[in-house]
Amino acid sequence: MTASPIALTPNTSFRRLRGRHSPAEFAALVRRAARDIGETVSCDARYIGRVESGEIRCPNYAYERVFLHMFPGRTLADLGFSPREAVRGRDRRDRQARQARQARQEHSRLLPVPTTPSEESDVLRRAFMAGGSATVAAATLNLGLLGDHRRVSGRAGASEAAAVEEAVRQIRLLDDRHGADTLYRRAAEPLRTAYALLDAGATRQSTEDRLHAGAGELALSVGWLAHDSGRLDDARSHYAEALATSRVSGNAALEAHAFSNTAFLARDCGRPREAVRAAQAGLRAARTLGSARLLSLLSLREAGGWAGLADRRACEEALTRAHTHFSRGPAAADPEWMSFFGEAELESLESRCWAALGEYGRAARHARRAADLQDPHFARNLALYTAELAADLARAGAPDEAAWAGQRVLDHLAEVRSTRISSMLSATARTLIPHQRSPRVGAFLTRQAEA
Repeated sequence: MTASPIALTPNTSFRRLRGRHSPAEFAALVRRAARDIGETVSCDARYIGRVESGEIRCPNYAYERVFLHMFPGRTLADLGFSPREAVRGRDRRDRQARQARQARQEHSRLLPVPTTPSEESDVLRRAFMAGGSATVAAATLNLGLLGDHRRVSGRAGASEAAAVEEAVRQIRLLDDRHGADTLYRRAAEPLRTAYALLDAGATRQSTEDRLHAGAGELALSVGWLAHDSGRLDDARSHYAEALATSRVSGNAALEAHAFSNTAFLARDCGRPREAVRAAQAGLRAARTLGSARLLSLLSLREAGGWAGLADRRACEEALTRAHTHFSRGPAAADPEWMSFFGEAELESLESRCWAALGEYGRAARHARRAADLQDPHFARNLALYTAELAADLARAGAPDEAAWAGQRVLDHLAEVRSTRISSMLSATARTLIPHQRSPRVGAFLTRQAEA
């Protein structure tokens, strides 16, 4: 027997408070109120619609503070919201019903092929956010479409190449929203299967080229999951595997991507000169690809390496090239994997350069702009940029502002699991310990310790 869908109860109280403002106008008022009290919320018309429809029955802590500031003297109940404790309890029951329903649906299909990629993405997102091992297994079921790497038989065809490409998209989708910690182990088997398919050969040269590109991109995606979850040696191995694949197949686009990730990892591992060399190699590979945005990203990778070497002049020159390339806009030749690279990411990477050079106030300005610009659907990046902002503010001598940003990161970590972000937040907390007598700092340190 299938569970009945949960009926939503419209939030009429909140709708009355909106008055004659359109959802977009009211969202702008919410963002303005947030800035007044030092909060940053990515409120838009869609969020207001979700509140008024009853989909959001209790806001997160950041929105709660903003709403109570906008409507002084009122409680969350006055605004039409349910108590947080009641929502959590009901959410748990709702999740269990959805988990059972999704498991039955997934197992009833031999090959769960979506009607459109966007529909599949939405299913995966909802399933993953529901939590629990059974639901995570359902959400990542399509990664298993490649099968067991020990059972690959015969030459690969177009369907196998497409399955590899889809596995890459799914990993990126889930990582964008939830971080890497839960995904890394589950992504290893599809990667082994992809390389087993390569070893078995393909029916056509065009299919083999797709398999090389897909397997290399999958190695980079799995490597990134290792990178973001703190498994840096594993990440280095996966990136090297992707680079070797690019060289074997003569795929310049894959080579540029591999060098970009290698430069990023080298920076995080404290090897700035390697970061510079890898970024420069990536620029050489990308020179003829026709993507100014790719050249911009690789120039930012180079700038990060020069900053780590304390070479301010070389860093500024690389940053100038990055901005010049970026200003040329997107192009049809931009790689699919670069969907994350927009103005927010550019600001974030520049902020890391100034932080490495010890200019924390300047770094904080760029990190704040990155968080303000970030699409809220990329939850992991929003958490990352806010964590960078907290770190910069703490080192710039603004402990209360740093504590505010730290609280925002903790709000995001309810749905994002990233060892890298959690480690950054722990370092910020240590920096703020001398200021723990401040009420705002003390509240952040207490909550961070509990988390």
